[in-house]
Amino acid sequence: MKNYPRLIAAMITPFKDDLSVDYEGAQQLALKLLDSGNEGVVVSGTTGESPTLSTQEKLDLYRAIKEAVGDQGWVIAGTGSNSTLDSARLTAEASKLGVDAIMAVTPYYNKPSQEGLFQHFKTVAGATDLPVFLYNVPGRTGVNMLPETVARLAAIPNITALKEACGNMDQVSAIMTIVPDNFLIYSGDDSLTLPIMAVGGYGVISVASHVAGRLMNKMIYSYLKGWVEEAGQIHRRLFPLYKAMFVTTNPVPVKRAVSLLGLPAGRPRLPLVEATPEETNVIKKAMENLELI
Repeated sequence: MKNYPRLIAAMITPFKDDLSVDYEGAQQLALKLLDSGNEGVVVSGTTGESPTLSTQEKLDLYRAIKEAVGDQGWVIAGTGSNSTLDSARLTAEASKLGVDAIMAVTPYYNKPSQEGLFQHFKTVAGATDLPVFLYNVPGRTGVNMLPETVARLAAIPNITALKEACGNMDQVSAIMTIVPDNFLIYSGDDSLTLPIMAVGGYGVISVASHVAGRLMNKMIYSYLKGWVEEAGQIHRRLFPLYKAMFVTTNPVPVKRAVSLLGLPAGRPRLPLVEATPEETNVIKKAMENLELI
């Protein structure tokens, strides 16, 4: 397995006018993302509107994007759900399609205990030999996976990384102190990429890298080269864009931003709706300030 990517796009799912999946558009977008600083893509994650995709649509997306990308970058299949059995089955099926890794979110709505989270992810990881990325995003799921649970899961050989979107730097630091050195922590919040890397994080699974991948890539590698001041300057330049990408519920803003670049995006599926004119102005201004459009 090649080195783990530092900058991964949490990829949107492009839809056609009738809201069917635009598979050709998804292939085109994935290649564009990899050509603009990203080193991998997550397919059918939260930003990919996974709750509104059917199992067959997900499998067809994994297959189509991996066929287009080949070895140019990682394709990580988002297989998480709030049903352990369904998530394990989807993980097993995705693993047959040549993807590079799996990412699974903490079960939403069920509100499992920490032991329930452990058993859930242990079961999902047992359905594949591929690397498994955990994803903790309590603001979406209603449950926060605690550092001690992450450490227990990190002892399972193919659970190798965590996308952490708790928004709590103390929690991130606490995780760092109790997991093995080879267990990778990715920021799940664009605006915390540099702070998380400063305490030992590995990279970011990003929304904003759809439109600012080159600049985010430069920030990450500037930091890794020890050019901390330059990395900080780039972070501050990007900060308004980070906030614009969440002016309303993700992925509504990033779909509009991708559309402004002339790339495949389409409307979101209900229950999400398109960005309002006011929200679009915020997004457009942030992109113009970075000379992205």
